[in-house]
Amino acid sequence: MAVICASAVSTQFGAAVGSLAFSGLTPVGVVAVRQVVASTVLLALTRPRFWRFTRSQWSPVLLLALFFAGMNTALYAALERVGLGTAVTIEFLGPLAVAVLASRRLRDGVCAATALIGVVLLTRPGPTSDLLGLGFAVLAAGCWAGYILTNRVVGQRLDGVQGVAMGTAISALGLLPIAAVLVWHLQPPLEAFLFAAVAGVLASVVPYSLDLIVLRHISPVIFGLGMSLHPLFAALIGAVFLGQLLPGLAWVGIVLVVLSNALTLGGPARPRTAPRPAT
Repeated sequence: MAVICASAVSTQFGAAVGSLAFSGLTPVGVVAVRQVVASTVLLALTRPRFWRFTRSQWSPVLLLALFFAGMNTALYAALERVGLGTAVTIEFLGPLAVAVLASRRLRDGVCAATALIGVVLLTRPGPTSDLLGLGFAVLAAGCWAGYILTNRVVGQRLDGVQGVAMGTAISALGLLPIAAVLVWHLQPPLEAFLFAAVAGVLASVVPYSLDLIVLRHISPVIFGLGMSLHPLFAALIGAVFLGQLLPGLAWVGIVLVVLSNALTLGGPARPRTAPRPAT
């Protein structure tokens, strides 16, 4: 469990560090650098033989790349507007929705309703709410759900993590032209690139490696429970590291979402998912 917590802390701390580069690179630029760092490591480790991929293998890999780019860009855009804790908590509705839809247990329906109540307490929607930021977080949740479903297909058609490595690389290539235009116009300082690169290591390479190691030694149930802690760690790191303080009701909402994810993702009917990609 200590390794799972370390992975969660690394992921959320990496996201917090990446947010420090928003003013220089914008969220899209930060995601592009992160994806380049992650794909470089994954390609070096897996060395996928992409020239042997068939059409039926390429199609889910390309879709996976789209979900990678959309999920990370939407999450960072939400983080910039509504804060780390709120963005990550709403994003976790994605895997929760996949788990609930794959199950017919009454308990999962109750958990889903509890999670929605938690999100309402967290966001307290009203005239002054940042609806665009909340919308980005919901988009990130949808992309994460799409990633889970698509990655299951990729895992059935390709051995190992070749598909994830290629999906990460393709998403990086797709974002690079946009990032290049932003860099040309914004002329970001060197530290912005350093923050983004550190985010790539902490939020992608480290947690991905730890998740692969820990999944060999623990049950998926324990892993699901550990994944549920991400919103809590995101809120804590956002408050301590970024000064994004949340009111009491927001903390109640986060706890409700964490408990809902823990009961659903950690249950015996939890759908098989891959380690959390680059958040």
